[in-house]
Amino acid sequence: MAVEAATLLQGLRASFRSGRTRPAEWRAAQLKSLVRMIEEKEDDISNALHTDLAKPRMESYLHEISLAKGACIFALKGLKNWMKPDKVPAAITTFPSTATIVPEPLGVVLIISAWNYPFLLSIEPVIGAIAAGNAVVLKPSEIAPATSSLFAKLLPEYVDGSCIKVVEGGINETTSLLEQKWDKIFYTGNGYVARIVMAAAAKHLTPVALELGGKCPVIVDSNVDLHVAVKRIAVGKWGCNNGQACIAPDYIITTKAFVTELVDSLKRVLVRFYGEDPLQSEDLSRIVNANHFNRVIKLIEDKKVADKIVLGGQIDEKQLKIAPTVLVDVPLDTQLMIGEIFGPLLPIVTVEKIEESIDYINAGTKPLAAYLFTKNKKLQEDFIANVSAGGMLVNDVALHLTNPHLPFGGVGDSGIGSYHGKFSFDCFSHKKAVLVRGFGGEANARYPPYTVEKQKILRGLINGSFFALILALLGFPREKR
Repeated sequence: MAVEAATLLQGLRASFRSGRTRPAEWRAAQLKSLVRMIEEKEDDISNALHTDLAKPRMESYLHEISLAKGACIFALKGLKNWMKPDKVPAAITTFPSTATIVPEPLGVVLIISAWNYPFLLSIEPVIGAIAAGNAVVLKPSEIAPATSSLFAKLLPEYVDGSCIKVVEGGINETTSLLEQKWDKIFYTGNGYVARIVMAAAAKHLTPVALELGGKCPVIVDSNVDLHVAVKRIAVGKWGCNNGQACIAPDYIITTKAFVTELVDSLKRVLVRFYGEDPLQSEDLSRIVNANHFNRVIKLIEDKKVADKIVLGGQIDEKQLKIAPTVLVDVPLDTQLMIGEIFGPLLPIVTVEKIEESIDYINAGTKPLAAYLFTKNKKLQEDFIANVSAGGMLVNDVALHLTNPHLPFGGVGDSGIGSYHGKFSFDCFSHKKAVLVRGFGGEANARYPPYTVEKQKILRGLINGSFFALILALLGFPREKR
């Protein structure tokens, strides 16, 4: 496979070096073809997502298909402006000159995707890489085999196969790909694999973008419209792939005085959303496979955790389904409270005063997303100013990622780099500094030998002296030719 990966990369480099991917026309043609693919193959995409995750059709459309199409259209609209050199001021010391920042493609990039949103998280970085003028290899997740197979079948039918490739497979294939020298690696997944990716990239000094996750907190103040807040939390947790989402709420923080009211509201909303038996609901995704199902079940089989369940806990091993499950005051030394849950379990942490929640969040690693529900402007200001997270949202959950004008990415343990909208274009571009000078404006003072007069003029120029500038432009001190 290593030889195959090297051959694949060699062919893509030849295509890139030929200049094929650079014209705006080529980039736009690929993006238009992706829009057509999404429109024409919506049923196939939905079916693949249902096969992999039992993902409800409407959820597939809202959270993957429509967002992918929107990303293509947004890139098409912005492409020509994004590609234009950005003119910036030129310093007076380089007069006459012009200064520009020219975006150029990085080259051949590798995109390693995730299984939880296997269509969107594969295609959106590909959109950014194409818009930026790169050749691309997409490695979809083998844990979502139906969607991976669909990409391998569809992409060659719609895009330029000499510049855009799909490689299917598991650990062996991914390892072989990582042994090659890429111009950038974009990885979406967990921190353990991210460290492997980063170590492989370091051998070639390859830059990386790592889209990871973390324990995303939700602070719920007691002064909110509780029914609205709980509906938004519920759909952001269980309506996002049944909690298998990097931006899904991982835990709630509220006050001891308010927790009972919050739990009661959650009970009412969850029955309304998923019925008395949520395991039979067609609006609830299943756990992706038996390994992940067993991992999540193990979290609540812990004796210190099991008796903290106040809602849910039902399981169906045959369907790989776990009901929405709420827990209160789980011991903080349990695995449920230490690692990212990535499933339908939602623990609630209680504090005496809601202001304590900020310190609680900051005592852990930096999350990919942080959420706050409150009408208290002071608490909102403190939350925004003092909580470090990849992104944050006040009085809702997850919707910030739908705004293409906002960057999406992590900080610290939750990731490196960002994308979405123009940020995707920037992610796969190099911003090249270009200064162009004329032959006039010679300042003799810049050249040796550095006489006392020259030193005075140079120091004056550096310090912004207008008199020194005039002397320099007039060619003082005079030199003999």
